Amino acid sequence: MRALVYHGPGQKAWEEVPDPELTDGGDIIVRVDAVTICGTDLHILKGDVPAVAKGRILGHEAVGTVEEVGDGVRRLCPGDRVLVSCISACGTCRFCREARYGQCLEGGGWVLGHKIDGTQAEYVRVPYADTSTFRVPDGVTDEEILMLADILPTGYEVGVLAGGVRPGDVVAVVGAGPVGLAAITGARLYSPSQVVAIDLSDARLHAAKQFGADVVVNNSRENPLAAIKDLTGGLGADVAIEAVGLPAPFELAVRLARPGGRIASVGMHGQAAVLHLEEQWARDITVTTGLVDTSSTPTLMRLITTGQIDARRFITHRFALREFDEAYDVFARSADTGALKVALIREE
Repeated sequence: MRALVYHGPGQKAWEEVPDPELTDGGDIIVRVDAVTICGTDLHILKGDVPAVAKGRILGHEAVGTVEEVGDGVRRLCPGDRVLVSCISACGTCRFCREARYGQCLEGGGWVLGHKIDGTQAEYVRVPYADTSTFRVPDGVTDEEILMLADILPTGYEVGVLAGGVRPGDVVAVVGAGPVGLAAITGARLYSPSQVVAIDLSDARLHAAKQFGADVVVNNSRENPLAAIKDLTGGLGADVAIEAVGLPAPFELAVRLARPGGRIASVGMHGQAAVLHLEEQWARDITVTTGLVDTSSTPTLMRLITTGQIDARRFITHRFALREFDEAYDVFARSADTGALKVALIREE
């Protein structure tokens, strides 16, 4: 088969590799029908994730068709259409029993495209298949379900739920990329009084308005702290969600929160960010971080299938599966291309 292989920082290639094989009774082999690229993949290519070894197939999001099942698989059969989640879960360890699947102790968590070969390929081996995949309901497209592999549960769980968004809250979202837009989408489910999107890109702020932001602030030319203070009578945001993964946006999110406010850091950080405790120690703030667990995926899937979330609008560009070089280029240059999420589709 062909797959996108990581060869070290800045180096990748769509090349011939051996077909995946079952290595455990709980494995399945999935034919990849639709796959996408994540900001995490860009972090890997920058060298921010040294655990990713040269020769690793990238990717952790896919929708596909089950081709082969291990003898321990009970819920799935060849021919089933499945969502391959970014998180694998053994289902039995302490953290899996607490629905904290991202912290799985038995070889799960974020492993696809990280510690084992991933989904940016024609076929992928999925471990712990019974507890790590979701059957795709009839009547929804691969592209809609693909957004449930990572960004929608990430924005919802690590941003909205961890940040404790409540009705009437003022929510500031720093970073209007795909995960920031997912956080806006999730926050709107809780009837906040105002959602404020902050970004350096006018194109992304335009998208944020379409996704439900009430106010947008371009912090290359506006003061976001002043904008939030004006909206809140000088208090600050009830919840600040950081969805970039760089020091400055995180530090901004902390400053935006009111006393007693909540700061949810969703971004994947590859370098140190400063928490200025000399300024913050007396303000009763709560800061959360996290890796998505995907425990919310069934709920979000119901919201998609009933039309309450339109996941299709996240996808701005479409490519054939063989066009990974073009897809990565468009996704990496999102400020110029206007890309949110790209979808790569298997050709019949």
